[in-house]
Amino acid sequence: MNRRFRVQGIYLGRYRVGPLAPFIDGFAACLSQWQYQRETARHKLRAVADLSRWLARRRRGAGSLDERAIRRFFDHHHRYDSFRTGDVSAGMVMLRLLRERGVAPPPPERIDPRHVVEKDFERFLREERRLSQASLDNSLPFVRRFLAQRFGRGPIVLKELAASDVTEFVLQSIRTCSPSRAKLLVGALRSFFRFLLVRGEIAADLAGAVPTVADWRMSTVPKGIQRGEVQRLLSSCDCRTTTGRRDYAVLLLLARLGLRAGEVAALTLDDIDWKAGEISVRGKGPRLDSLPLPPDVGKALVAYLHRRPQCATRRVFLTVRAPVRELADHRSVSAIVERGLTRAGLDPPRKGAHVLRHALASDMLRRGASLPEIGELLRHRRLDTTAIYAKVDLGALRALAQPWPGGAA
Repeated sequence: MNRRFRVQGIYLGRYRVGPLAPFIDGFAACLSQWQYQRETARHKLRAVADLSRWLARRRRGAGSLDERAIRRFFDHHHRYDSFRTGDVSAGMVMLRLLRERGVAPPPPERIDPRHVVEKDFERFLREERRLSQASLDNSLPFVRRFLAQRFGRGPIVLKELAASDVTEFVLQSIRTCSPSRAKLLVGALRSFFRFLLVRGEIAADLAGAVPTVADWRMSTVPKGIQRGEVQRLLSSCDCRTTTGRRDYAVLLLLARLGLRAGEVAALTLDDIDWKAGEISVRGKGPRLDSLPLPPDVGKALVAYLHRRPQCATRRVFLTVRAPVRELADHRSVSAIVERGLTRAGLDPPRKGAHVLRHALASDMLRRGASLPEIGELLRHRRLDTTAIYAKVDLGALRALAQPWPGGAA
Protein backbone atom coordinates (compact mmCIF):
# COMPACT_ATOMS: atom_id res chain seq x y z
CA MET A 1 0.00 0.00 0.00
CA ASN A 2 1.41 3.38 -1.00
CA ARG A 3 1.29 5.60 2.10
CA ARG A 4 1.91 9.26 2.79
CA PHE A 5 5.47 10.24 3.62
CA ARG A 6 6.14 11.10 7.26
CA VAL A 7 9.48 12.43 8.50
CA GLN A 8 9.18 10.39 11.71
CA GLY A 9 8.74 7.18 9.75
CA ILE A 10 12.01 7.20 7.84
CA TYR A 11 15.73 7.20 8.67
CA LEU A 12 17.25 10.32 7.11
CA GLY A 13 20.89 9.57 8.04
CA ARG A 14 21.63 7.95 4.68
CA TYR A 15 20.63 11.16 2.90
CA ARG A 16 22.68 13.53 5.08
CA VAL A 17 25.73 13.61 2.85
CA GLY A 18 27.82 16.34 1.25
CA PRO A 19 27.33 20.08 1.62
CA LEU A 20 23.52 19.79 1.56
CA ALA A 21 23.46 17.48 4.60
CA PRO A 22 22.45 20.19 7.13
CA PHE A 23 19.36 20.98 5.07
CA ILE A 24 18.04 17.46 4.40
CA ASP A 25 15.72 17.52 7.42
CA GLY A 26 14.13 20.77 6.27
CA PHE A 27 13.75 19.34 2.76
CA ALA A 28 12.09 16.20 4.15
CA ALA A 29 9.73 18.35 6.21
CA CYS A 30 8.62 20.12 3.02
CA LEU A 31 7.90 16.79 1.34
CA SER A 32 5.85 15.69 4.35
CA GLN A 33 3.94 18.97 4.45
CA TRP A 34 3.11 18.68 0.74
CA GLN A 35 1.90 15.11 1.37
CA TYR A 36 3.96 13.23 -1.17
CA GLN A 37 3.62 9.48 -1.26
CA ARG A 38 6.39 7.63 0.58
CA GLU A 39 8.15 6.19 -2.49
CA THR A 40 7.99 9.50 -4.36
CA ALA A 41 9.47 11.32 -1.37
CA ARG A 42 12.28 8.78 -1.04
CA HIS A 43 13.10 9.21 -4.73
CA LYS A 44 13.37 12.97 -4.25
CA LEU A 45 15.56 12.54 -1.16
CA ARG A 46 17.88 10.25 -3.12
CA ALA A 47 18.04 12.80 -5.91
CA VAL A 48 19.03 15.60 -3.54
CA ALA A 49 21.59 13.34 -1.81
CA ASP A 50 23.16 12.51 -5.20
CA LEU A 51 23.15 16.21 -6.04
CA SER A 52 24.97 16.89 -2.77
CA ARG A 53 27.58 14.23 -3.54
CA TRP A 54 28.05 15.76 -6.98
CA LEU A 55 28.72 19.15 -5.38
CA ALA A 56 31.18 17.57 -2.94
CA ARG A 57 33.16 15.93 -5.75
CA ARG A 58 33.54 19.36 -7.34
CA ARG A 59 34.44 20.90 -3.97
CA ARG A 60 31.51 23.24 -4.09
CA GLY A 61 29.49 24.33 -1.09
CA ALA A 62 25.73 24.62 -0.63
CA GLY A 63 25.92 28.34 -1.37
CA SER A 64 27.09 27.65 -4.92
CA LEU A 65 23.90 25.85 -5.89
CA ASP A 66 21.83 27.60 -8.55
CA GLU A 67 19.50 26.74 -11.45
CA ARG A 68 22.37 26.20 -13.84
CA ALA A 69 24.12 23.70 -11.54
CA ILE A 70 20.88 21.78 -10.98
CA ARG A 71 20.20 21.54 -14.71
CA ARG A 72 23.78 20.42 -15.38
CA PHE A 73 23.57 17.69 -12.75
CA PHE A 74 20.29 16.23 -14.00
CA ASP A 75 21.35 16.48 -17.65
CA HIS A 76 24.42 14.29 -17.05
CA HIS A 77 23.39 11.91 -14.28
CA HIS A 78 22.32 8.57 -15.76
CA ARG A 79 19.95 7.71 -12.88
CA TYR A 80 17.65 10.67 -13.54
CA ASP A 81 15.69 11.94 -16.49
CA SER A 82 16.11 15.67 -17.09
CA PHE A 83 12.75 15.68 -18.87
CA ARG A 84 10.94 14.46 -15.77
CA THR A 85 9.87 17.61 -13.99
CA GLY A 86 9.60 15.69 -10.72
CA ASP A 87 13.35 14.96 -10.68
CA VAL A 88 14.39 18.53 -11.45
CA SER A 89 11.82 19.95 -9.02
CA ALA A 90 13.56 18.14 -6.14
CA GLY A 91 16.68 20.20 -6.75
CA MET A 92 14.63 23.37 -7.20
CA VAL A 93 12.87 22.85 -3.86
CA MET A 94 16.22 22.46 -2.12
CA LEU A 95 17.49 25.61 -3.86
CA ARG A 96 14.45 27.56 -2.68
CA LEU A 97 15.04 26.29 0.86
CA LEU A 98 18.66 27.47 0.72
CA ARG A 99 17.62 30.89 -0.51
CA GLU A 100 14.98 31.26 2.19
CA ARG A 101 17.68 30.58 4.79
CA GLY A 102 20.12 32.99 3.18
CA VAL A 103 22.61 30.25 2.25
CA ALA A 104 22.33 30.61 -1.53
CA PRO A 105 22.16 34.06 -3.17
CA PRO A 106 18.85 35.13 -4.75
CA PRO A 107 18.50 34.63 -8.50
CA PRO A 108 19.90 37.50 -10.56
CA GLU A 109 17.17 39.72 -11.88
CA ARG A 110 17.26 39.36 -15.62
CA ILE A 111 15.07 41.84 -17.40
CA ASP A 112 14.90 41.45 -21.14
CA PRO A 113 15.24 44.98 -22.59
CA ARG A 114 12.45 44.03 -24.99
CA HIS A 115 10.08 43.59 -22.07
CA VAL A 116 10.82 46.81 -20.17
CA VAL A 117 7.87 48.62 -21.73
CA GLU A 118 5.55 45.75 -20.80
CA LYS A 119 6.74 45.89 -17.18
CA ASP A 120 6.31 49.66 -17.08
CA PHE A 121 2.77 49.36 -18.45
CA GLU A 122 1.92 46.65 -15.94
CA ARG A 123 3.23 48.82 -13.12
CA PHE A 124 1.14 51.73 -14.40
CA LEU A 125 -2.04 49.64 -14.47
CA ARG A 126 -1.38 48.18 -11.03
CA GLU A 127 -0.24 51.29 -9.17
CA GLU A 128 -1.86 54.19 -11.03
CA ARG A 129 -5.04 52.61 -12.36
CA ARG A 130 -5.40 50.27 -9.35
CA LEU A 131 -6.52 47.39 -11.54
CA SER A 132 -7.02 43.96 -10.01
CA GLN A 133 -4.87 40.98 -10.92
CA ALA A 134 -7.76 39.53 -12.92
CA SER A 135 -7.93 42.72 -15.02
CA LEU A 136 -4.18 42.59 -15.59
CA ASP A 137 -4.43 38.96 -16.68
CA ASN A 138 -7.09 40.00 -19.21
CA SER A 139 -5.16 42.98 -20.62
CA LEU A 140 -1.43 42.32 -20.63
CA PRO A 141 -1.39 39.22 -22.90
CA PHE A 142 -2.91 41.26 -25.74
CA VAL A 143 -0.18 43.89 -25.46
CA ARG A 144 2.48 41.19 -25.33
CA ARG A 145 1.08 39.52 -28.45
CA PHE A 146 0.91 42.81 -30.32
CA LEU A 147 4.54 43.67 -29.61
CA ALA A 148 5.66 40.13 -30.46
CA GLN A 149 3.81 40.19 -33.78
CA ARG A 150 5.09 43.63 -34.74
CA PHE A 151 8.74 43.33 -33.70
CA GLY A 152 9.34 39.58 -33.50
CA ARG A 153 12.65 38.77 -31.79
CA GLY A 154 14.20 42.08 -32.70
CA PRO A 155 14.40 45.23 -30.58
CA ILE A 156 11.19 47.10 -29.78
CA VAL A 157 11.28 50.54 -31.42
CA LEU A 158 8.01 52.13 -30.41
CA LYS A 159 8.43 55.18 -32.64
CA GLU A 160 8.17 52.87 -35.65
CA LEU A 161 4.60 51.89 -34.79
CA ALA A 162 2.01 52.92 -37.36
CA ALA A 163 -1.78 52.86 -37.55
CA SER A 164 -1.62 50.03 -40.10
CA ASP A 165 0.19 47.82 -37.56
CA VAL A 166 -2.66 48.33 -35.13
CA THR A 167 -5.54 47.65 -37.50
CA GLU A 168 -3.78 44.62 -39.00
CA PHE A 169 -3.27 43.07 -35.56
CA VAL A 170 -6.84 43.71 -34.41
CA LEU A 171 -8.47 42.44 -37.60
CA GLN A 172 -6.36 39.29 -37.52
CA SER A 173 -6.93 38.63 -33.81
CA ILE A 174 -10.71 39.05 -33.71
CA ARG A 175 -11.20 36.23 -36.20
CA THR A 176 -10.72 33.74 -33.37
CA CYS A 177 -12.19 35.84 -30.52
CA SER A 178 -15.66 36.03 -29.09
CA PRO A 179 -17.18 39.54 -29.15
CA SER A 180 -16.57 40.01 -25.42
CA ARG A 181 -12.96 38.89 -25.77
CA ALA A 182 -12.48 41.20 -28.74
CA LYS A 183 -13.71 44.13 -26.63
CA LEU A 184 -11.09 43.32 -24.01
CA LEU A 185 -8.47 43.31 -26.75
CA VAL A 186 -9.30 46.74 -28.15
CA GLY A 187 -9.66 48.18 -24.65
CA ALA A 188 -6.21 46.92 -23.66
CA LEU A 189 -4.60 48.32 -26.81
CA ARG A 190 -6.23 51.73 -26.43
CA SER A 191 -5.04 51.96 -22.84
CA PHE A 192 -1.52 50.92 -23.89
CA PHE A 193 -1.25 53.49 -26.68
CA ARG A 194 -2.50 56.29 -24.43
CA PHE A 195 0.14 55.26 -21.91
CA LEU A 196 2.84 55.43 -24.60
CA LEU A 197 1.62 58.82 -25.80
CA VAL A 198 1.73 60.36 -22.31
CA ARG A 199 5.26 59.02 -21.82
CA GLY A 200 6.37 60.48 -25.15
CA GLU A 201 7.21 57.06 -26.60
CA ILE A 202 5.03 57.67 -29.68
CA ALA A 203 4.24 60.92 -31.48
CA ALA A 204 0.73 60.13 -32.72
CA ASP A 205 -2.24 58.92 -30.68
CA LEU A 206 -2.58 55.37 -31.99
CA ALA A 207 -5.53 54.72 -29.67
CA GLY A 208 -7.69 56.29 -32.36
CA ALA A 209 -6.45 53.71 -34.85
CA VAL A 210 -7.87 50.81 -32.83
CA PRO A 211 -11.05 49.67 -34.63
CA THR A 212 -14.31 49.49 -32.75
CA VAL A 213 -15.66 45.98 -32.24
CA ALA A 214 -19.40 45.54 -32.51
CA ASP A 215 -20.85 43.60 -29.60
CA TRP A 216 -24.63 43.36 -29.53
CA ARG A 217 -25.17 42.15 -25.97
CA MET A 218 -28.74 41.03 -26.62
CA SER A 219 -28.06 39.26 -29.91
CA THR A 220 -27.40 35.84 -28.39
CA VAL A 221 -29.00 33.55 -25.83
CA PRO A 222 -26.96 32.63 -22.72
CA LYS A 223 -25.34 29.24 -23.25
CA GLY A 224 -26.09 27.06 -20.26
CA ILE A 225 -27.35 23.55 -19.53
CA GLN A 226 -30.76 22.37 -18.40
CA ARG A 227 -31.71 21.54 -14.83
CA GLY A 228 -31.63 17.80 -15.48
CA GLU A 229 -28.19 18.09 -17.03
CA VAL A 230 -26.94 19.96 -13.97
CA GLN A 231 -28.07 17.02 -11.85
CA ARG A 232 -26.27 14.61 -14.19
CA LEU A 233 -23.14 16.68 -13.77
CA LEU A 234 -23.40 16.58 -9.97
CA SER A 235 -24.13 12.85 -9.98
CA SER A 236 -20.95 12.20 -11.98
CA CYS A 237 -18.81 12.95 -8.90
CA ASP A 238 -17.64 9.92 -6.93
CA CYS A 239 -18.08 11.19 -3.39
CA ARG A 240 -16.33 8.13 -1.97
CA THR A 241 -13.02 9.79 -2.91
CA THR A 242 -11.43 13.04 -1.77
CA THR A 243 -11.33 14.28 -5.35
CA GLY A 244 -15.01 13.51 -5.83
CA ARG A 245 -16.03 15.29 -2.64
CA ARG A 246 -14.01 18.35 -3.60
CA ASP A 247 -15.42 18.46 -7.11
CA TYR A 248 -18.98 17.96 -5.84
CA ALA A 249 -18.64 20.87 -3.40
CA VAL A 250 -17.14 23.09 -6.11
CA LEU A 251 -19.91 22.26 -8.57
CA LEU A 252 -22.63 22.84 -5.97
CA LEU A 253 -21.26 26.30 -5.15
CA LEU A 254 -21.37 27.14 -8.84
CA ALA A 255 -24.78 25.59 -9.46
CA ARG A 256 -26.66 26.72 -6.32
CA LEU A 257 -25.12 30.14 -5.65
CA GLY A 258 -23.99 31.11 -9.14
CA LEU A 259 -20.46 31.92 -8.00
CA ARG A 260 -17.77 32.79 -10.50
CA ALA A 261 -14.80 30.43 -10.87
CA GLY A 262 -12.38 32.90 -9.31
CA GLU A 263 -14.69 33.39 -6.33
CA VAL A 264 -14.70 29.65 -5.64
CA ALA A 265 -10.92 29.44 -5.93
CA ALA A 266 -10.50 32.39 -3.51
CA LEU A 267 -12.87 30.99 -0.87
CA THR A 268 -11.21 30.62 2.55
CA LEU A 269 -12.16 28.74 5.69
CA ASP A 270 -12.81 32.08 7.40
CA ASP A 271 -15.39 33.00 4.75
CA ILE A 272 -17.82 30.33 6.00
CA ASP A 273 -19.97 31.39 8.95
CA TRP A 274 -21.47 28.10 10.08
CA LYS A 275 -23.53 29.60 12.92
CA ALA A 276 -25.15 32.26 10.75
CA GLY A 277 -25.44 29.94 7.76
CA GLU A 278 -23.73 32.46 5.49
CA ILE A 279 -20.79 32.55 3.14
CA SER A 280 -18.69 35.62 2.28
CA VAL A 281 -17.80 35.97 -1.38
CA ARG A 282 -15.01 38.15 -2.75
CA GLY A 283 -16.40 39.44 -6.01
CA LYS A 284 -14.95 41.68 -8.67
CA GLY A 285 -12.56 44.29 -7.31
CA PRO A 286 -12.82 44.96 -3.56
CA ARG A 287 -16.46 43.88 -3.39
CA LEU A 288 -17.43 41.53 -0.54
CA ASP A 289 -20.90 39.98 -0.41
CA SER A 290 -22.64 37.70 2.08
CA LEU A 291 -24.84 34.94 0.69
CA PRO A 292 -27.01 32.37 2.49
CA LEU A 293 -25.44 28.93 2.67
CA PRO A 294 -27.97 26.35 1.39
CA PRO A 295 -28.12 23.14 3.48
CA ASP A 296 -27.00 20.88 0.62
CA VAL A 297 -24.01 23.11 -0.11
CA GLY A 298 -23.12 23.17 3.59
CA LYS A 299 -23.29 19.36 3.80
CA ALA A 300 -21.08 19.04 0.71
CA LEU A 301 -18.51 21.40 2.21
CA VAL A 302 -18.49 19.50 5.51
CA ALA A 303 -18.05 16.18 3.70
CA TYR A 304 -15.09 17.57 1.78
CA LEU A 305 -13.50 19.29 4.79
CA HIS A 306 -13.53 16.00 6.70
CA ARG A 307 -11.32 14.55 3.96
CA ARG A 308 -9.48 17.75 3.02
CA PRO A 309 -5.69 17.27 3.09
CA GLN A 310 -3.87 19.09 5.87
CA CYS A 311 -2.28 22.24 4.54
CA ALA A 312 -1.06 25.56 5.95
CA THR A 313 -3.21 27.59 3.56
CA ARG A 314 -6.63 28.85 4.65
CA ARG A 315 -8.06 28.37 1.18
CA VAL A 316 -10.91 25.85 1.17
CA PHE A 317 -10.14 23.97 -2.01
CA LEU A 318 -6.79 22.27 -2.53
CA THR A 319 -5.13 20.06 -5.06
CA VAL A 320 -5.39 16.37 -4.29
CA ARG A 321 -2.07 15.17 -5.65
CA ALA A 322 1.26 16.25 -4.19
CA PRO A 323 2.45 18.87 -3.81
CA VAL A 324 -0.80 19.66 -1.98
CA ARG A 325 -1.57 23.37 -2.26
CA GLU A 326 -4.45 25.74 -2.97
CA LEU A 327 -6.09 25.76 -6.38
CA ALA A 328 -4.14 28.15 -8.57
CA ASP A 329 -6.94 30.35 -9.91
CA HIS A 330 -10.21 30.39 -11.85
CA ARG A 331 -8.75 28.12 -14.51
CA SER A 332 -8.43 25.27 -12.01
CA VAL A 333 -12.12 25.57 -11.15
CA SER A 334 -13.13 25.69 -14.81
CA ALA A 335 -11.03 22.57 -15.38
CA ILE A 336 -13.05 20.77 -12.67
CA VAL A 337 -16.25 21.73 -14.49
CA GLU A 338 -14.91 20.64 -17.86
CA ARG A 339 -13.85 17.23 -16.53
CA GLY A 340 -17.26 16.83 -14.91
CA LEU A 341 -19.08 17.63 -18.16
CA THR A 342 -16.99 15.00 -19.92
CA ARG A 343 -17.79 12.39 -17.26
CA ALA A 344 -21.50 13.20 -17.50
CA GLY A 345 -21.47 12.91 -21.29
CA LEU A 346 -22.49 16.57 -21.74
CA ASP A 347 -21.19 18.70 -24.58
CA PRO A 348 -22.48 22.29 -24.27
CA PRO A 349 -21.08 24.98 -26.59
CA ARG A 350 -19.12 26.46 -23.69
CA LYS A 351 -17.60 24.29 -20.98
CA GLY A 352 -16.25 26.70 -18.37
CA ALA A 353 -17.58 27.38 -14.89
CA HIS A 354 -19.90 30.12 -16.22
CA VAL A 355 -22.12 27.45 -17.79
CA LEU A 356 -23.51 26.70 -14.32
CA ARG A 357 -24.04 30.37 -13.54
CA HIS A 358 -26.10 30.69 -16.71
CA ALA A 359 -28.01 27.50 -15.89
CA LEU A 360 -28.96 28.84 -12.44
CA ALA A 361 -30.22 32.16 -13.82
CA SER A 362 -32.23 30.49 -16.58
CA ASP A 363 -33.82 28.02 -14.16
CA MET A 364 -34.75 30.79 -11.72
CA LEU A 365 -36.43 32.74 -14.51
CA ARG A 366 -38.46 29.71 -15.63
CA ARG A 367 -39.61 29.24 -12.01
CA GLY A 368 -40.98 32.77 -11.85
CA ALA A 369 -38.13 34.78 -10.33
CA SER A 370 -37.90 38.41 -11.45
CA LEU A 371 -34.86 39.86 -13.16
CA PRO A 372 -33.95 42.03 -10.11
CA GLU A 373 -34.04 38.89 -7.93
CA ILE A 374 -31.75 37.05 -10.33
CA GLY A 375 -29.43 40.04 -10.54
CA GLU A 376 -29.26 40.22 -6.75
CA LEU A 377 -28.21 36.56 -6.45
CA LEU A 378 -25.67 36.84 -9.26
CA ARG A 379 -24.49 40.18 -7.80
CA HIS A 380 -24.81 42.08 -11.07
CA ARG A 381 -24.11 45.77 -10.71
CA ARG A 382 -26.45 46.75 -13.53
CA LEU A 383 -29.87 45.41 -14.43
CA ASP A 384 -29.07 45.32 -18.16
CA THR A 385 -26.47 42.65 -17.37
CA THR A 386 -29.29 40.46 -16.08
CA ALA A 387 -31.73 41.44 -18.85
CA ILE A 388 -30.13 39.04 -21.32
CA TYR A 389 -31.77 36.15 -19.42
CA ALA A 390 -35.22 37.42 -20.38
CA LYS A 391 -34.65 35.74 -23.75
CA VAL A 392 -34.58 32.27 -22.25
CA ASP A 393 -38.17 32.56 -20.96
CA LEU A 394 -39.67 31.28 -24.18
CA GLY A 395 -43.14 30.89 -22.68
CA ALA A 396 -43.38 34.59 -21.84
CA LEU A 397 -41.91 35.55 -25.20
CA ARG A 398 -44.49 33.47 -27.10
CA ALA A 399 -47.26 35.54 -25.52
CA LEU A 400 -45.70 38.66 -27.03
CA ALA A 401 -45.30 37.20 -30.53
CA GLN A 402 -47.52 38.74 -33.21
CA PRO A 403 -49.18 36.70 -35.99
CA TRP A 404 -47.16 36.53 -39.19
CA PRO A 405 -48.72 38.84 -41.84
CA GLY A 406 -50.75 36.74 -44.26
CA GLY A 407 -50.40 33.64 -42.15
CA ALA A 408 -52.90 31.70 -40.09
CA ALA A 409 -54.41 33.58 -37.17
